[in-house]
Amino acid sequence: MINMKRSVYRPAILFALIVAFLTASYTQAPTTVSYKCMIQMANYTGEKAYVVVSLMNAEGEYVKTLYMQGDDPEWFPDLKDWWGFNHGTNENIDAITGATVGNGERNIISLSVDASQVDSGYKIRFESAVENQEYYTVDAEIDLNSATIRNKVDGKGYIRYIRMVPN
Repeated sequence: MINMKRSVYRPAILFALIVAFLTASYTQAPTTVSYKCMIQMANYTGEKAYVVVSLMNAEGEYVKTLYMQGDDPEWFPDLKDWWGFNHGTNENIDAITGATVGNGERNIISLSVDASQVDSGYKIRFESAVENQEYYTVDAEIDLNSATIRNKVDGKGYIRYIRMVPN
């Protein structure tokens, strides 16, 4: 008789635990927000472009590097404003670097930011440089705003446009 009681209560306890787990996981707000970002390069002449994607606060100051398109440290100083912030040592960017992309090509990357930075005046800045050519401190800049993040943003230099969607 005791064995029957245990077998009757086990499914009820298991069900209660599952309901409690699901309720807890739905009530917790996410701490990070992820976006897919497509960088469409313009048609230009010359080498492949280095592009750094940075998170900027409401005052226009660097917060952190989100992605680096180009992985040869020799050329990092060509991204002058970012290099002034980073100095090549402030951040470990090994995990967020990828190959350079040339004229007319596109790259799709993933970006993650803290959820508290959305709709709080933060921006995502795209700087670009090409060897022996112009440097664009703000080739493109996107407001980190949930209402406008999906808008296509035109670049001013080597970037033709940027498109972002929540991941």
